[in-house]
Amino acid sequence: MRNIIRLQAVLAMSILVSLSAFSQTPITLTGTVRQSTTKDIVPAVSVTIKGTSIGTITDGRGNFRLSVTQQPPFVLVFSSIGYQTQEVNVTGTGEALTVDLVPSSTLGREVVVSATRAAIRSLESPVSIERIGAAEAHNVPAPSFYDAIANLKGVDVVTSSMLFKTPGTRGFNGSGNLRMNQLVDGMDNQAPGLNFSVGNIVGLSELDLDNVELLPGASSVLYGSGGMTGTLLMTSKDPFKYQGFSAQYKQGVNHIGDDQSSAKPFYNVGARYAQAFNNKFAFRISGDYTKGTDWMASDTRDYHPVTGLITSDKDHSTAPDYDGINVYGDESAYFNVKSALSNASKQYAAAAAAYAAAGDAADAAKYTALSQGAAQASALTPANSNVSRTGYAEKALTNYDAYNFKVSGGLYYKVTPGTTLSLTGNFGMASTVYQGTDRYSLKNVKIGQYKAEIKGEHFYVRAYTTQENAGDSYDMVAVATLMNEAYLPTGGQTGWAATYLGAYAQALQQAYGAGQSGNQAYLTASNAARGFADAGRFQPGSVGFNTAFGTLKNNAIPYGGKFNDQTNLYAGDAMYNFGDVEHTVDVTVGASTREFVLNSHGTIFADTAGRININESGAFAQLQRAFFDDVLKLTGAVRWDKNSNFKDRFTPRFTALFKIAKDNYIRASFQTAYRFPSTQNQFINLQTGSARLIGGLPQFISYYGLNDGHTYDTATLNRFAATGQLGSAYQYQQFKPETVASWELGYKGVIADKLLIDVYGFYAQYTNFIGLTVLVKDPFATGSYVQNAANTFGLYTNSTTKVNTVGAGISLDYRLPGGYIAGANYAYNNISDASNGQQTDFNTPKNKFNLSFANYTIAKYYGFNVTYRWQQEYLYQSSFITGITPAFGTLDAQVSMKIPHMTSSVIKIGATNLLNKYYVDAIGNANIGGLYYISFGYNIL
Repeated sequence: MRNIIRLQAVLAMSILVSLSAFSQTPITLTGTVRQSTTKDIVPAVSVTIKGTSIGTITDGRGNFRLSVTQQPPFVLVFSSIGYQTQEVNVTGTGEALTVDLVPSSTLGREVVVSATRAAIRSLESPVSIERIGAAEAHNVPAPSFYDAIANLKGVDVVTSSMLFKTPGTRGFNGSGNLRMNQLVDGMDNQAPGLNFSVGNIVGLSELDLDNVELLPGASSVLYGSGGMTGTLLMTSKDPFKYQGFSAQYKQGVNHIGDDQSSAKPFYNVGARYAQAFNNKFAFRISGDYTKGTDWMASDTRDYHPVTGLITSDKDHSTAPDYDGINVYGDESAYFNVKSALSNASKQYAAAAAAYAAAGDAADAAKYTALSQGAAQASALTPANSNVSRTGYAEKALTNYDAYNFKVSGGLYYKVTPGTTLSLTGNFGMASTVYQGTDRYSLKNVKIGQYKAEIKGEHFYVRAYTTQENAGDSYDMVAVATLMNEAYLPTGGQTGWAATYLGAYAQALQQAYGAGQSGNQAYLTASNAARGFADAGRFQPGSVGFNTAFGTLKNNAIPYGGKFNDQTNLYAGDAMYNFGDVEHTVDVTVGASTREFVLNSHGTIFADTAGRININESGAFAQLQRAFFDDVLKLTGAVRWDKNSNFKDRFTPRFTALFKIAKDNYIRASFQTAYRFPSTQNQFINLQTGSARLIGGLPQFISYYGLNDGHTYDTATLNRFAATGQLGSAYQYQQFKPETVASWELGYKGVIADKLLIDVYGFYAQYTNFIGLTVLVKDPFATGSYVQNAANTFGLYTNSTTKVNTVGAGISLDYRLPGGYIAGANYAYNNISDASNGQQTDFNTPKNKFNLSFANYTIAKYYGFNVTYRWQQEYLYQSSFITGITPAFGTLDAQVSMKIPHMTSSVIKIGATNLLNKYYVDAIGNANIGGLYYISFGYNIL
């Protein structure tokens, strides 16, 4: 009985305490956070009660509002990147607080996540890492933050057009990079039908960007297939942290001094709005629209694909087999005049003999004369007398109207203070130009990404899909080739070739009769024959041209040039960090799966019979441990992956970080990475102007009969041309995933709190390197060597030898008095010169450097940034063209002024390629001139 009374007393006391707690009146704290010296407001500052997770964020005007049940006294903690953490004692609930944060050096202290999947300072990253924050993105002298990635250490950029730029690191870049992943808020940003990202057309807008992190080198252990040479991660702003309305407008001009175009306007407008309610629910929405006239590709030099020779010939008048780099429809040597006349002579002779045997003396004499005339013309014609059709310049096949519209939005709900459920979507639509195997006019391409995610401090689970639609895109080379055939088919007794040959033989006789000889007579006859065969040819701007062009660009491949592609991707991944297990080791695990659904209706892939599904699944585990009071940190990770068309595989990763002094670290790593052959590497079946591209899977070899003993790769044929000895025919080898093992040693440190130094060196070895092997089927079937689009195949294969690369780099960032900032970085990259019978597409200059000088706090309101980039000439290889890209240097600059008393607003005037020295960063691509702009941004800083 006594125990029952005691229990009742305890229960009563508990109820009274609970009621007392519930009866406590919530208090509301308000205040403003400013920069201590300039007194400018500081948005996105974290405000928390010390020792708890209760807190909020300052809004775009630096204000905060926090409702709590805890009664004073307690301590508020104010923290933000670039400022010293400050604690404020709260003893009452009176007036609003005003907190002045003291700026601190951010050199190497930026928080990064991508290196280890956990938040650490960039100084403490065990692998090389580069970062662009939101503030930096607004201050770079470039039209967008995506353009500024080119200024990071070791980054190469290939510019197909204004809106299609492909960044890469440590080699193997190109117009579309298969060895570098690009993730936006955790979603793989690739176009599923291409297997690489289409620039940033469905990425983040500048107003919605929180940060960019770049991991140069092998990174697929943590991020999956494709991270052979790097992973680029872009993260959007948290709507709980960044609220309110922001807007930006840019207007500019390009094509100044361009011999291909008059000056053209450039526009960009963007807006973002985000709002949170009771720190529980939030939403964000942003939109961005860019419009301009694209950079133009106008290289008319003559390219010889078999030898790789590029000559100064500008048209067919000096080279009947002319193949202009940016002239299309002239890609193949359709026939050899000497061989064709010799064959015609034999056919005439056979006909003469037949008529003679039949007793028809008249026709026998007629064909004997024709045979003798053809034989004589053949004898007077040089052996190298290949002829190609007359092509069309690129500017006749696209209008260069470029635009990009993208919209992004999301709904967010905090299940708990540290766990958020979200539904987000990104949609992009664009028209621009892309260079792959051919040059493609991308018209109204649409890509949407939609994601559901639940994310906490130590975990996330997400599912997303990427929906792709090629819109009205078409292959300009295919359209030009079919345009010629629409005017007059090449073959047949009355075709273009027969017309050309008849006119040539007659013109050659006349040239010799006029006293010409040799090459002069040959060119005279060739030009006369072309003029005769091209009579009535569709001329750009004519009714015939416009009608044929409109039909062919809207007809799907192979009857036209249009891509009818709706390939999609469905993906899911999850991660959990167990934290420091029993104070010994930090454990992180993750898993992912993705399904590609190829649906090009036969215009890209071998999917005429229906959709093709490809599944990739994987999982990873990572262990981290610190020793000797964090002086040494070791990390080990391993990943397992399986593709539905290839065997499973394991890839390990080991890193070490050694602290040699405060804010000074040495890092060492051994990383492996892999990539499964891309969707195109596996299933492409595309006829181009010079060859048919086919996937590396065995069914393509069987279908096209390439193991017939009469198919040779071009390396074998080139040796035959040099030595006269024909080697072995091509033999198919099993197609495998590509792997790389990379060793890196580096140092990163801050000296005197003013100088940040980052140095690295690496060696990488690729096994089963995937490249393009060019095969020629039955090249001697006619008795003489024949290579054209009909018997040439581009096959994706593995190298039989290892491919080795080596590189090093250094960056220096120095904080000078008065807020001035000087920076420089240099990178060296090289590839082994061992022949592997493949085209490696290394596509990286050996030497390149960037220099920068900036100040954003002159007289409180003014700022500037000047950047100079230079790179050495290099060999650019692709299935479109192989040739030397000249060295170039370009100067970018920007000045800015903050508008007093207008919330975080600024006016900027800037230019990329300020000196307007036109250049190409990859041969065959767009010619890039100066872009000059002025912009106004509201609430963007």
